[in-house]
Amino acid sequence: MKNNPLMIFIGCCLVPLIMAYLALKLDWIPSASSNKGEFLTQEIKLQDWQQSVHKQWTIALNHPAQCEQACAEQLHALNNLYVALGKNQGKVDMAILGQAQQQTLRWRELPAVDVLQPASLYLIDHMGLVVLQYPYHVEPQQNRLTQKGLLKDLKKLLNYSRSS
Repeated sequence: MKNNPLMIFIGCCLVPLIMAYLALKLDWIPSASSNKGEFLTQEIKLQDWQQSVHKQWTIALNHPAQCEQACAEQLHALNNLYVALGKNQGKVDMAILGQAQQQTLRWRELPAVDVLQPASLYLIDHMGLVVLQYPYHVEPQQNRLTQKGLLKDLKKLLNYSRSS
């Protein structure tokens, strides 16, 4: 009778530990992420970023010299994204990584980054770190969904930065 409470106490301590260990080792826990963009696999920090003044976040289009039709579509999408930001336009910069064939006096042009995918949109923080990637899709409907996801992620980040 004296050993019974001790065994119950030990069981109550060991069972949750064993279950937690099994949950981690056997991948029972779903990987829940609320972001719509893809995190980059390697850290990319843009050079010479600190030499100019930037806002909290920057939406950038990777526009290498050989990109034509897809980049033109994404450039149009960049304009639409800026309009869709609404009251948050003052907190977000728009940039083109590379040189656009069309004259775009509206957006800042930065040097191209070779390791980034052409025609993809990127979310860059105020320190010049490329955080999220939103790849280009040939299908227009899929592109619109990607751009909506970018806006959701950006609004979440702006709300979070306001509260901290």
